[in-house]
Amino acid sequence: MTINVGQKLPDGVFMYLSDGVPTPINVADLTKGRKIALFGLPGAFTSTCSSAHLPSFMRNVAALKAKGVDEIVCMSVNDPWVMDAWDKSTGAGEAGITMLTDPDGTLSTAMGLEFSAAPVGFVNRTRRFAAVVEDGVVTWLQEEIERGVCELSAGETLLGAL
Repeated sequence: MTINVGQKLPDGVFMYLSDGVPTPINVADLTKGRKIALFGLPGAFTSTCSSAHLPSFMRNVAALKAKGVDEIVCMSVNDPWVMDAWDKSTGAGEAGITMLTDPDGTLSTAMGLEFSAAPVGFVNRTRRFAAVVEDGVVTWLQEEIERGVCELSAGETLLGAL
């Protein structure tokens, strides 16, 4: 079942590279006492993720922070090296986006936001969504209905909801 507004994010661990070393960060530690704009997408370097979803948040970093967002987090089921390479190739981190992985899809599955498309190598990937999380609780959530589209989960949409 998909996580809903009013529910706490499940316990889990994100990963990122720190000086080339995979480093865990607990979901509860990341969100405690903070307002997070969290968006999830199927994969680093994929077409809609690279051309629409990530850029929509990069364009809106200053406006989101002006609305009280403490951190903007992009999550995807990838290994931390791939996510780090995508970060460097897009400049997302420099723009103010924190790029975190859900390495084996455990968190995406616990949130009910997973999908698989085995013929293209996507197994337990993250469905395209955007959420506002305040002190660990989802206060706003939108998920894309159509594949290859980024409207309901775009940075501009989340900004308009704040």
